[in-house]
Amino acid sequence: MARSANARTGTEAGTEPVPQRLLAVATRLFAEQGFEATSVQQIVDAAGVTKGAMYHYFGSKDDLLYEIYARVLRDQQARLESAADSDSPVKERLHAAASDVVATTTANLEDTIIFFRSMHLLHADKQAEVRAERRRYHERVRGLIEEGQKTGVFRTDKSADLVVDFFFGAVHHLGTWFREDGKLTGQEVGEHFADLLLDSLRP
Repeated sequence: MARSANARTGTEAGTEPVPQRLLAVATRLFAEQGFEATSVQQIVDAAGVTKGAMYHYFGSKDDLLYEIYARVLRDQQARLESAADSDSPVKERLHAAASDVVATTTANLEDTIIFFRSMHLLHADKQAEVRAERRRYHERVRGLIEEGQKTGVFRTDKSADLVVDFFFGAVHHLGTWFREDGKLTGQEVGEHFADLLLDSLRP
């Protein structure tokens, strides 16, 4: 019976590109039964592809877990660069960046929760890659704060590093309380977070 359901899943998703299909299935299975308990065979059966097809795109189950979060990070980084490089005043650029990272995190909350729940199971090199990408993002936000501090727009008695750690600590905590059916949408939470960040930086 289970194999029949898996076959239907593969057929229904047959029009979706194989990498996206594999990622969608892996995300669902990792959420339902955990990373360690999910086998490659279960993933390919549910996606309706062969192991050979999977290994054409992903070298291992680790690569699937990594990509679940890395694709979110890549999108967030691109959106951050767009906001940070605009001609708007630094206050507006930082507000846009802060609001967006919350909105995109809540929009991809399952991916984020799954990844952080299982990140310690990744090979050390993959963990290092993720940390490097997150550090790159944080440093770009820190650069906006430092720009505002140098130009007198933001207070200077708090280090930019501390502000970044404080803000992203709250962002990374979203998975413990945010709900799609809650009182606030992800975008609304993002606006509130950004307002709080800018208020904390007011001279």
